[in-house]
Amino acid sequence: MSSGKPRAKKIKKTPEGKTQERNTPKRNTPERNTPERNTPERNTPERNTPERNTPERNTPKRNTPKRNTPKRNTPKRNTPKRNTPKRNTPKRNTPKRKTLTKLRPNSLFGMGNPLLDISAVVDQDFLEKYGLKANDQILAEDKHKALFEEIFKFKVEYHAGGSTQNSIKVAQWMIQEPHKVCTFFGCIGKDKLGEILKQKAVEVHVDAHYYEQTEEPTGTCAVCITGDNRSMVANLAAANYYKKDEHLDLKENWKLVEKAKVFYIAGFFLTVSLESILKVAKHASENNKLFTLNLSAPFICQYFKDALMEVMPYVDVLFGNETEAATFSKEQGFETEDIKEIAKKAQTLPRVNKKRPRIVVFTQGKDETIMTKGGDKLETFKVLQIEQKDIVDTNGAGDAFVGGFLSELVQDKTLEQCVKAGHYAANVTIRQTGCTFPHKPDFH
Repeated sequence: MSSGKPRAKKIKKTPEGKTQERNTPKRNTPERNTPERNTPERNTPERNTPERNTPERNTPKRNTPKRNTPKRNTPKRNTPKRNTPKRNTPKRNTPKRKTLTKLRPNSLFGMGNPLLDISAVVDQDFLEKYGLKANDQILAEDKHKALFEEIFKFKVEYHAGGSTQNSIKVAQWMIQEPHKVCTFFGCIGKDKLGEILKQKAVEVHVDAHYYEQTEEPTGTCAVCITGDNRSMVANLAAANYYKKDEHLDLKENWKLVEKAKVFYIAGFFLTVSLESILKVAKHASENNKLFTLNLSAPFICQYFKDALMEVMPYVDVLFGNETEAATFSKEQGFETEDIKEIAKKAQTLPRVNKKRPRIVVFTQGKDETIMTKGGDKLETFKVLQIEQKDIVDTNGAGDAFVGGFLSELVQDKTLEQCVKAGHYAANVTIRQTGCTFPHKPDFH
């Protein structure tokens, strides 16, 4: 029987190698004639089924009598009450968790003398030429003018400097993120060094808004390194020429002041713009914000005593070291050289905002730090230990301590935590050259 598919043609090769198709004849298969079946249709008769006439049933309703079930008089059980003694569980004095303050840009405000630190490794001949000691901090005189040009013959490094700016950049380093939590105001020149200073502020994520003028060049600090020693010569220049009415009073700048919740100014700025300090201090006091000040140097306590005491009523946190504290005590007539007593007396000086006590924090180098907490309360804190061989430079330790302290204060941390942060920042900085630090802190 044919499968319905055509057969493939068979191919035969000839002696010459050519192929030849075979002509196979098709099979003539006769078709089958199958007769159709004639099936007769069935004639099934329809059934005539008669309808049934079923009569409706009239079933009478049953008259079921209601049951009169008597109520049960179940007597109540007289169960005696249990006299369970009350447990006297002492209340847990769980301290309330302090919610961390979410930091916003421009929460910490600083104003001071910006300097561009120019660091270079020099030789002994260079120091002798300009009458410098191996470890010294002085203000530049006329004989040092050429120094700021000659230092460039050595390989130099630049850093954003100046006491207040140092503390502000350390605070931002401790905080890390968000960037620009810290704002800084100060005066620089419109020159190449001013551009470098602005770039260095950007690199440490500080929101610096400088007053730029053309009368004086940008302030600099030559850091002359010989071995483990550093001799510093500061030329304030433009830093001495900050103008309140030309910068602080500007609407866009004052908005940054209003955004801040903590303010910090080093005493050095008392020599530059007392009116600017007072305007910021009064704003802080009127809005119950924190205004902090640093004594900065013994000569501030001596020669700028009147300006210092004009600002003191607005100071919420006062910083200083043991030398500055001793000079302050002498000038104020405290009649004591005991640093703890000096701190207590400084705390009780008149103040405008009486909603909180004044805090006084005095550092003593490698010795314990002293802090008042209101009333007669006073605490001492041991500094972090460090081996002498690991100390590179102690000049920036005070600025770093304040920066660490402020980094926690602006986050509403406890004062104890603020001091710990200050000690950590100072400990890290004295292992570096200048007021510098590694990429990230390891504090928390």
